[in-house]
Amino acid sequence: MIHRQINTLLIANRGEIACRIIRTARRLGITTVAVYSQADRGALHTLLADQAIALSGFSAAESYLDQAQLLAAAAQCKADALHPGYGFLSENAAFAHAVVEAGLLFVGPRAEAIAAMGSKARAKQLMSDAGVPMLPGYHGDNQDAAFLHSQADHMAYPVLIKAVAGGGGRGLRIVEHSSDFMAALHAVKREAKAAFADDRVLLEKYLPHARHIEIQVFADQAGHCVHLHERDCSIQRRHQKLIEEAPAPGLKTDTRQAMGDAAVRAAQAINYTGAGTVEFLYQNEQFYFLEMNTRLQVEHPVTEAITGLDLVEWQLRIAQGEDLPLAQSDIKRDGWAIEARINAEGPAPDFLPGTGLIEQLVWPPVSSNASPDRHVRVDAGFRAGDRISVYYDSLLGKVIAWAPSRVQAVRRLSAALGCLQVAGIQHNGTYLGAVLDTQAFIAGEVHTGFLLEHQAAIAAAQEQRQWHAASLSGNTTANATSSVFASSALAAFRSGGLNPFSRQHHLLPLFAQGEVSPASDADTLIARSTAAHQQSSVKAPLPGRVISVFVTAGESVVAGQALLIMEAMKMEHTLRATTDALIAAVMCQDDQMVQPDQLLIEFAQPASTSGADT
Repeated sequence: MIHRQINTLLIANRGEIACRIIRTARRLGITTVAVYSQADRGALHTLLADQAIALSGFSAAESYLDQAQLLAAAAQCKADALHPGYGFLSENAAFAHAVVEAGLLFVGPRAEAIAAMGSKARAKQLMSDAGVPMLPGYHGDNQDAAFLHSQADHMAYPVLIKAVAGGGGRGLRIVEHSSDFMAALHAVKREAKAAFADDRVLLEKYLPHARHIEIQVFADQAGHCVHLHERDCSIQRRHQKLIEEAPAPGLKTDTRQAMGDAAVRAAQAINYTGAGTVEFLYQNEQFYFLEMNTRLQVEHPVTEAITGLDLVEWQLRIAQGEDLPLAQSDIKRDGWAIEARINAEGPAPDFLPGTGLIEQLVWPPVSSNASPDRHVRVDAGFRAGDRISVYYDSLLGKVIAWAPSRVQAVRRLSAALGCLQVAGIQHNGTYLGAVLDTQAFIAGEVHTGFLLEHQAAIAAAQEQRQWHAASLSGNTTANATSSVFASSALAAFRSGGLNPFSRQHHLLPLFAQGEVSPASDADTLIARSTAAHQQSSVKAPLPGRVISVFVTAGESVVAGQALLIMEAMKMEHTLRATTDALIAAVMCQDDQMVQPDQLLIEFAQPASTSGADT
């Protein structure tokens, strides 16, 4: 085992995770170096780090995904190690290998382990050999479309088509009927090719009321491996998580133990090191392997809250060659923690990601008792004055609440979200608070279809929250508090190594946001036209890139027909006609960048602006 001390750490990521890593590294006496794209110039993580190095380019491909630029930055600052955060290159085996070849420590698993789990098909075979329960499906090499269609028909619908190299909710389609299979297959392949440079897919039986439960694992270079209990991540839209909690509600003790044991076997099967997450689907008291993410996850704070551990510190210590700090029997679980992901996005049912200038942003006040991060915690990467760009995902930050019991944790997080203040951009804070307020969520009746099943109850709870917020929104104290909080917290962080979002502040008033809309199918963004107001054109719902245009001038289309596909903020959207119409003109072409409300298609007779699906 090689022991090497980390003195200077390059963080090859952005946003709240970069800020999170800086906080822990600073506490451990490690010098931090941030990188930033041209779109992130002046971003919070660049101000918090000891040094910041500019990358050329605006898009992820031109900056954070450019391996040569990142390695050059590491050489420039004479870094000892590189932390990839999550997303971007954190699960890229070639990059992990290149980092080690450059003489740096890679704060993550070995390249061989990343490669083993990077292919979902290979991962499933390895897990099956290790005795981990598997879902029925096809994970083979035959990618012939007709063959895949026959496999799906044999499995019986609904079936999930999944990109072999996918992740983050991208490269997924649920197919309810055989007649829809081919169109869904082509969509997944196209999205997977664009996002992961690999259009291979696998098929799985889809469980419509399953729960998404994952186990946090850690392993050191000496071969020791432990799990840090489970998290429930079932509240999702478009297969992307919105609310996570630890532990998972309603599991039997022997089921928790069996899942933890299976996750450890999974890690040991690939000689794993560092932090990882083994994900399962759970239904009818049975669990099935879904995938293994070879990185720290967005939802890791809930695990930290119930264990009292700093998982980034564990990552850094293991990267330096240290043994695991604790044995399995020493890892205790205390209380309950719930996390809400605050995204810059429009209301349900579309949840379209948004861009723009953040005119006001006041995060909820945090608790300061003996452990300041334990009761209410905020992990954020943005502050007032920042701009949400089209180039990256829409995550603003996370609000986490801990309490002795689940009901108390739900209430504490609901109250914290009521204190969130945002102006200038759309966000989902009120919506997530409404989800927490429903009786079904309070009772722990969670599953991946929760938002659709309980859309009426969520809408009612959202109206109630807005009414209450409006009744208190006359207080203007928060406007002044916002700037004072941002400047004083940042100064305290830089001078004393404190977390700018883990300090005690007075309770702020609730803030009215104007979001009322029921949830809908997480896989389909429905048309937003009304009988009273029909438009005769299709406009871009958000900034992005046109991938493919399917229609030409003079062509007749029918309601529901796909007109074009565009990509925005790491997601693909299909714009569809909502009524029968005749195409008068097409004003866009493949690979064209477009802006919000830009005219894309005109109809010769009235037709509604199309919706989008993913």
